[in-house]
Formats: sequence, structure tokens, C-alpha cells
Amino acid sequence: KDDTPGCTREACAFRDGQSQFAEFGAKVLGVSPDDTASHAKFRDKFQLNFPLLCDTDHKVAEKYGAWREKNMYGKKSMGIQRSTFLIGPDGKVAKVWKRVQVEGHDQQVLAALKELAAT
Repeated sequence: KDDTPGCTREACAFRDGQSQFAEFGAKVLGVSPDDTASHAKFRDKFQLNFPLLCDTDHKVAEKYGAWREKNMYGKKSMGIQRSTFLIGPDGKVAKVWKRVQVEGHDQQVLAALKELAAT
């Protein structure tokens, strides 16, 4: 969700590491159910240097298995499970991270890019 603590920390980490990702030809994309107005405000507020894509009907999240049942304080609802998908040069999913812990995640992705480049 745009402008929430976890998403903000994650987005800013990927923003700050953009040049490292670019060294491997990687393109960072953020995807969430937020609308274009929310994305524009979030992007501008934090000077994000990668596209934020709208998945308001959560079809992309469903296809990637990131739209899940959540249980918060005993109340069940559907929502996004923080996930990262590394798509290889062949267009296939090369690595998946589910239930992402934000701290250090950008470095995990960078390490996977290095590993992918070495193969």
C-alpha cells in the first residue's frame, strides 16, 4: 500500500539501489492495487525512480499468487502478500520471494541478480 511504513522502506531501498540493479540490466517495477493518483503522489513524495503499476482489480497479484487470505486480529480478509518476482532474460520467473521482510531485501535481490548473471 502506497505510503505505508513497510512499502515506503522497501520502495526507497530499491530507489537507492537502482544503479546497482541497472548494472545487471534489471528493471524495477512496483505493483499494487493502489490507483494512479495514489501512485503518483507516492512516487513524487519519495522521488521513486522506477514505475509503479496499478493492479486495482488484483488480477496480476492473483496470477502470481500474491493475492492471499490474511488474518489480522482474528479477522480474515483478502489482500496482498508482500512478494518479489525476479524475471529472467528469457521472460520466465527465475526466483520468488514470498512474505518479504523489508530490511535487507534489496540486497537479497541484488545477490540473486549476481547469481543469475553468473549462470
